[in-house]
Amino acid sequence: MISDQIGSTMILALSAGALGTLLAVVLSTTTIGRHRAVRAVLSTLELVFVSVPVFWSGILLLMVFSFGLGLFPVAGGTGVQSLVLPTVALALPTAGLLSQVLREAMERTMLEPFVVTVRARGVRESLVVWRHTLRHALVPGMTVAGSLVGGLLGGAVITEQVFGRPGLGSVTLLAVTNKDVPVVLGVVLLAATVYVVVSTTLDVLYAAVDPRLRGAR
Repeated sequence: MISDQIGSTMILALSAGALGTLLAVVLSTTTIGRHRAVRAVLSTLELVFVSVPVFWSGILLLMVFSFGLGLFPVAGGTGVQSLVLPTVALALPTAGLLSQVLREAMERTMLEPFVVTVRARGVRESLVVWRHTLRHALVPGMTVAGSLVGGLLGGAVITEQVFGRPGLGSVTLLAVTNKDVPVVLGVVLLAATVYVVVSTTLDVLYAAVDPRLRGAR
């Protein structure tokens, strides 16, 4: 049962993770060096993304873009069009939290001596942010991203119910309703396995992102 439905759920979780990461990078880099009013607006937007539950943002997206504008299907479907709204709903909380972590790490990095030296050499501010500051801030960002993997899988289950998509959501809900313990344990074990694999992969990638860690013991 799990193997038959895991494909749809993994596609949704991966799409939401990629979109959430992209939005987080854009938000965090846009905030750096901006006017205080712009930073306040973007910070408020991050808080809204983090605070709004997935099922509520999903309902709002359906009301506006499906019922109101008729741009996307209301429920079901397996095409790209039916994947857009669930991906956005699931990506927003990830983007908000990850953006906050990246922004705080980048603000601390901007005070580091190597950034001051780069600026003194006359390097453009955009290059300072994207080539030096962002890379230094990726380590805490990757740590948070790894911890969000389990949330993406759990959120995908809820999102699939809101948008009527096939996947582990319907399987899990049916198993809980029928008290089918083996299926519930299988879903939990799958989520735990994915979390462990992703966390281990991130531990390996830390050294590639931050050269200072390659010689650490």
